[in-house]
Amino acid sequence: METEKRIESDSIGSMGVPAAAYYGVQSLRAMHNFHITGMPLNPAFITSLACIKKAAAYANHESGVLSEEKTNAIVKACDEVAEGSFRGEFIVDAIQGGAGTSANMNINEVIANRADELLGGKRGMYTFINPNDDVNKSQSTNDVVPTAGKLTALTLLGPLESELLRLEKSLAAKSAEFAGVIKMGRTQLQDAVPMTLGQSFGAYKSMISRCRKQIHDVKNELYQVNLGGTAIGSALNAPETYEQRVVPILAHITGCPLEQAGDLFDATQNIDSFASVSSVLKVCALDLSKMCNDLRLLSSGPRAGFNEIHLPAMQNGSSIMPGKVNPVIPEVVSQVAFSVIGNDTAISMAAEAGQMELNAFEPVVFYKLFESITTLTGAVKTLIDNCINGITVNKEQCRTFVERSVGTATALCPYIGYRKSAEIAKRALAENVSVRELVVKEHLLKESEIDYILNPSVMVQDSAARESICCKTA
Repeated sequence: METEKRIESDSIGSMGVPAAAYYGVQSLRAMHNFHITGMPLNPAFITSLACIKKAAAYANHESGVLSEEKTNAIVKACDEVAEGSFRGEFIVDAIQGGAGTSANMNINEVIANRADELLGGKRGMYTFINPNDDVNKSQSTNDVVPTAGKLTALTLLGPLESELLRLEKSLAAKSAEFAGVIKMGRTQLQDAVPMTLGQSFGAYKSMISRCRKQIHDVKNELYQVNLGGTAIGSALNAPETYEQRVVPILAHITGCPLEQAGDLFDATQNIDSFASVSSVLKVCALDLSKMCNDLRLLSSGPRAGFNEIHLPAMQNGSSIMPGKVNPVIPEVVSQVAFSVIGNDTAISMAAEAGQMELNAFEPVVFYKLFESITTLTGAVKTLIDNCINGITVNKEQCRTFVERSVGTATALCPYIGYRKSAEIAKRALAENVSVRELVVKEHLLKESEIDYILNPSVMVQDSAARESICCKTA
């Protein structure tokens, strides 16, 4: 059965729009033009657009250019969209040409049709409310869309920050749990000097704490918006009162500490703030993947690998090898990291490609940025719940590696010199004996000194603690 249609026109021509649709001709035209990702606009982005249109309606009313009746209808429609209504009416692809004009017109048309309906009109007639003249009054795609992008990024970053804080606490708990477990530290995958497993997890905790702080700090760049600048930053077609009031009103609606950018031309031309956010996300992804690489190595085996820690068994690891269990959670985190790194490259190129007074490539920036934030959030969540919290230690294996390692010879350097220490290490490997045995055999130090110097429990202490132990044993 053919859908009943209404005829709508724009400057390009006329099209048949489904009669029941809240979107209009410009949205439909965009849907036909941009079959790109198959993904709709991010729901948080739609909510952000609705908040902007609401703030604009209030600011226009304060400026005396929008009646109270129209304002109330537009605000009511905006609230409905922000609460999740009409999501199926947002039909444009996440990646689109035109610097986001299609997304802006999609929200304009949906709100206009709904507001018109609230005032007694019919969809597609725009009897009382017009998408461009009323809903988009005093605005341009060029200040609405980047502001919506910043609001959306702020919305999505909140859950990521919360998950990173949870991860930080989880790693701190593991650091405390493993504080007494001595293991061999490794540099370049070779034996180095002893440390505790708690120190390893403490380092991961510090790394994640740093990531979280960087994300918190970079949000300051997102609080500066160009709303009120209209097409290029000159605020053409916007009343002075509107220009001054729209951002404070939006800040009140959203609860975000938004400020109008000091230079609206700069804020409209340049989208380096999004590149800054993406760069911080990339660093976070790199750190997470590095940690997960370590976890996979430390849990490798169980018989032919390090086998120093055990990761929770989450699912069968092979369709052909019975009993094999793979580190699937660290693996998926690294895959998300690879994606975030690739997204950062795309965002960097898009930020660089802007020309003159506008960057036309914001749609792909938002698509990639929102994906990076969302997938990182999911990756951190599963890492905490399905991996970190359930890690256990193989104390026997850790102790064995320390006892067999010649890395402890490093501690001898201040007492017998580097050359002699290296000779002892080589002989210990060649003769398959311990470093301690050779030092005792050659009478290089007193046995009480050897016991102190080659004691792994002493080596893992900081310098002040070692000095204290030394004084007590002297």
